[in-house]
Amino acid sequence: MCNLNSPSLTLSRDTLHDALTLVSWHPSRIADAQLCLVELIVNAWRHGDTPSPGVVILFRDNTLRVGVSDRSSVLPEPRSLDPLSESGRGLHLVAGLTHRWGVSPQKLGKIVWFELDGGV
Repeated sequence: MCNLNSPSLTLSRDTLHDALTLVSWHPSRIADAQLCLVELIVNAWRHGDTPSPGVVILFRDNTLRVGVSDRSSVLPEPRSLDPLSESGRGLHLVAGLTHRWGVSPQKLGKIVWFELDGGV
């Protein structure tokens, strides 16, 4: 398990990359996980009123679980897809690239998470 509390996208992406490389995940899966992590961090900044979201990276039985915490109690919902909109696709992207995603409400805020099974 790895806990990060940094607003740095680069540090978060690099830490996830290093962890997944260490357990021999395929580069395309690593890229998917990194993209989803970035989406959740940016959502925490933009919608969660959290300049420094917490990030947890956990492996359990060949499953990766990444969680990003923010201070907002508002639960995220995927928006209707508008082909002309410049935003609003992030959760659809996370849902499409991962096996599962969800939200765990906390006493203060929430954790938005995703899971990927197997690394090959």
